[in-house]
Amino acid sequence: MIRELPVRGRVARVARGAAWCAAVFVAGLAFAPWSTMAADAKPAADAGAEKKPDLELPPLPADKTIKQSVRVGGRTLSYEATVGTIPVRDAKGKKIADVVYTAYTVPGNDPHRPVTFAFNGGPGASSVYLNMGAIGPKRIQFGVDGDAPSDAAITQDNANTWLDMSDLVFIDPVGTGFSRSLEDEEHTKKDFYSTEADIKYLSRVVYDWLVKHGRLRAPKYVMGESYGGYRAPRIAYALQTQMGVGVNGLVMVSPYLDPAAIGDGDALSPLPWMINLPSMTAGHLESQGKLTPAAMADVETYVRTQFVTDFLAGRSDPGAINRMVQKVSAYTGLDPALVAKLDGRVDIGTFLRETHRSEKKIGSVYDSNVTAFDPFPGSAERQSGDPILDALLAPTTSAMVDFITREVGWKTDAHYEALSYAVNKAWDRGDADDKPVADLRKAIANDPNMKVLIVHGYNDLSCPFYTSRLIIDQLPSFGQAQRVKLSIYPGGHMFYSRSTSAAAFKADAATLFGAK
Repeated sequence: MIRELPVRGRVARVARGAAWCAAVFVAGLAFAPWSTMAADAKPAADAGAEKKPDLELPPLPADKTIKQSVRVGGRTLSYEATVGTIPVRDAKGKKIADVVYTAYTVPGNDPHRPVTFAFNGGPGASSVYLNMGAIGPKRIQFGVDGDAPSDAAITQDNANTWLDMSDLVFIDPVGTGFSRSLEDEEHTKKDFYSTEADIKYLSRVVYDWLVKHGRLRAPKYVMGESYGGYRAPRIAYALQTQMGVGVNGLVMVSPYLDPAAIGDGDALSPLPWMINLPSMTAGHLESQGKLTPAAMADVETYVRTQFVTDFLAGRSDPGAINRMVQKVSAYTGLDPALVAKLDGRVDIGTFLRETHRSEKKIGSVYDSNVTAFDPFPGSAERQSGDPILDALLAPTTSAMVDFITREVGWKTDAHYEALSYAVNKAWDRGDADDKPVADLRKAIANDPNMKVLIVHGYNDLSCPFYTSRLIIDQLPSFGQAQRVKLSIYPGGHMFYSRSTSAAAFKADAATLFGAK
């Protein structure tokens, strides 16, 4: 999904007009554990001396593989589905966590067959959303207007799976899915729930999976959604420079790329308002049946030019606010009187509520045209959850647990954490910075063959597409105009829930993979 987990505490931020992302929790420095091929190779005598983990938990099951098939591209593709674990160890070799992954591989031992590692975000989201919503061989419907928590958790063949182009490995970070820490709360937070530790141990998990399955010669791709989009370039750079593993390509889905660009709505910078307005406009245009690239080019030009000038002029130009009010109300479809009260600065919360107020409904931050009834329509402030998040948790969790425990037969009594609010709350936020953009630049510069695909849905207000547009326009060319490609599709944060957008996404990915 999603990406993923919404930022707790963001409600107040939305009220101030921030451009925040569903996966915006960033972390400060922390010691990072390492995950373990070398440690597993220790002599037997040393293994017996290993310290016990802090928590005495029942062991997780051994890796389990089953054979399945999917209809894709007019043919039947046979594959193996595996649920397994990668241990994480500290610097002294003590096992401190189990990371659970789900892998789909096509038999044949082709050393040139690509493998893609996929991460969702949150922090606190498992990989189920990219797995069963976007690119895995089976999918369950979610993220579209009308979806409900009571929808049947039944999967179907995914016509837009990437399995015909690449093997797929979906990794659940510690605290999500069935992945778990074996340390106490304090050490868990230090070793896993911060930005630096997160990147380091997950990079090692990717390395360990490649070694465990003999795939170091394969072309490698890293994919991340939302906060996973923050992870992806940083993991790629860590693999290059720390793990000794080259990365052929990056795919960032609705990414949270630049924390430094996000303001609280009260700052002098026009960036938060510039970033949000195009996605608000897209939502309004789509509701009118008028969403086109040409219509979106108009608002994008406006926010780069007259909007910035009028915003910064403020009261020094008596006509500036009036011009903003007229343009912003026209783009968003909101009442000019309301926009005038806000001095032309429409925050996300106001847009989502006022756009659907006549129906007594609320729009989702992940797709403003996905709505739910407002349980308290007379309240001055919103008192409900998000329409997409509230609808997707039950069916996605049930579908994933049913697949793992019943179909694959990987049995555990643990609870599957599709969206862990506890992880999200515990995350060390640190200071806002642009490390993902900096690491993206360095990773691209290091490897002249690496390519990048960044994709968004037009209607997403959790991670608006215009952030990526501005970032890409500031990148060096790196010798090729298409080293970094931006594609925007109809839909929201999980645009892939729409079959036409999912098909367009796969077509762009095929170009990245060099597939026919």
